[in-house]
Amino acid sequence: MIQDFNPQNITLTKYMFYTGKGGVGKTSTACATAVTLADRGNHVLLVSTDPASNLQDVFDTELNNKGVKIEAVPNLFVANLDPVEAAAEYRESMIAPFRGKLPDAVLNNMEEQLSGSCTVEIAAFNEFSKFITDEHLQLKYDYIIFDTAPTGHTLRMLQLPSAWSNFISDNTHGASCLGQLSGLESQKEIYRKAVETLSDKNLTTLVLVSRPEIASLLEVERASKELAEIGVENQMLIVNGVMSSYDDNISESLYQKQQIALSQMPHKLKSTVTYQVPLRGYNITGVNNVRSLLIKDKLTFSNEKIRAESIPGLKAIIEDLHKSNKKVIFAMGKGGVGKTTIAAAIALGLSDKGKKVHLTTTDPAAHLKHIITEAQGITMSHIDEEAELKKYREEVLFKAGESMSPEDLAYVEEDLRSPCTQEIAVFRAFAEIVEKAENEVVVIDTAPTGHTLLLLESTQSYNQEIERSKGDVPESAKKLLPRLHNADETEVVIVTLPEATPVFEAKRLEEDLRRAGINNKWWIINSSLYLTGTSNQMLSAKASNEIEWINKVDQHANGNFAVIAWRTDEIKGDNLRSLLL
Repeated sequence: MIQDFNPQNITLTKYMFYTGKGGVGKTSTACATAVTLADRGNHVLLVSTDPASNLQDVFDTELNNKGVKIEAVPNLFVANLDPVEAAAEYRESMIAPFRGKLPDAVLNNMEEQLSGSCTVEIAAFNEFSKFITDEHLQLKYDYIIFDTAPTGHTLRMLQLPSAWSNFISDNTHGASCLGQLSGLESQKEIYRKAVETLSDKNLTTLVLVSRPEIASLLEVERASKELAEIGVENQMLIVNGVMSSYDDNISESLYQKQQIALSQMPHKLKSTVTYQVPLRGYNITGVNNVRSLLIKDKLTFSNEKIRAESIPGLKAIIEDLHKSNKKVIFAMGKGGVGKTTIAAAIALGLSDKGKKVHLTTTDPAAHLKHIITEAQGITMSHIDEEAELKKYREEVLFKAGESMSPEDLAYVEEDLRSPCTQEIAVFRAFAEIVEKAENEVVVIDTAPTGHTLLLLESTQSYNQEIERSKGDVPESAKKLLPRLHNADETEVVIVTLPEATPVFEAKRLEEDLRRAGINNKWWIINSSLYLTGTSNQMLSAKASNEIEWINKVDQHANGNFAVIAWRTDEIKGDNLRSLLL
């Protein structure tokens, strides 16, 4: 049996970096660790670099980027860094010297290259590097805890010598995020020290945070491997939200699903020191709740009521998509929210209404076929993400090799491992499928971000301006980009969960799309305990706390939302149709 996580009984390093995808409980466990250590007389600094951070709500205190004393927890200081704001400032500092000197198309391309998640991460690392390398802070605090760790890709970028070359203004080798490190020469020594500290097992621990779910565990395994490859090997796993008992069919089913996920834990994680945090029936806000997280449970029921007269289901969205005759439909959301299942249900619902539908995904084809099978009116395809990325990498490196030094090529090669590059490679494959399916409705599981689309568009303008590297954007993609701007043809269905972080992340995705001129109408809240009618006290408490987020999405989407209940059975085959009722 996995031991409960209690910092009082564990030897911890001075620096701890918490990592994991949105909604797994990184912030909650980082805060609980900080409070527990401070309560024992240690001087603790907690730093968040998460764009969706709710630390101000957790501690009910106005925070800044320097560190604010928490009155209710002697010895605890909390800093809340805004990497998005830092990235905006950095982006402007990079572009300002070129205004009036370079054509607008070139400036637009530069600006978009510096607008992606890679730049936000670099900006975040730029901020928290100061906390790692500041000798005054090292003496002042016994522990410095970071909510959100850098990725392996970010750290590899920082270690490349050519990353310090300022060649962004004459890069024409394809749509990418090249250049986010240009101009950071003055920070070079600070970054070197920061990366060195991260790799020192006597100083730093990487705390992987996961839910007891297969998808979540696979995600932290990827992060674990990626960071271990560059020397961050002192790792710990915390599985958050583990049920220990059950008393109705909903709680029993959830318990059994968690146990199956834990028994099938990825091989790499089985050799990692692992702890668990029990499932709690309350939101982790307020110092009292933070103190309780690692120690005891208490039931906190929300008094908030559902504001909508009725809660729509997926059927309402399918009716609207059918009537409005949408041709390209994206299911969009962070990993683990259920996009694949919902995309399959939308395809089935439209097929039942007589539409000819093509369903495509980047998930392995075998996985999709476990959920839905090709039938009259539905065809399916699978895009091999690795194969598409390899093809795109080879194309870009071949063109880059014609004019760049081996050192700069190493930088380009690392850049091609970025999330933006992966999205571009996959989007090109999607574009080819959509072009072949002119007479069908195309439902796509996994959508590109607005940043990816803007990169592709700016590259078109850039190539026209510079008249080099023709053909970076295929004709199929050029045709698809205008279609995505046409609200009469395209719909993005945003999928989220009834919790704070997934909703905040979904809003950021929406903002990103709108920046690219793509609007969405519908939101789906998936896996809602509120709709299950569970009699289990803990799950009922959690269900009552979902109401706040259901109401927020209802208001944000102007009533264009649907809620899907958490299911005890696996949604596939004939069960898929139950989502359409």
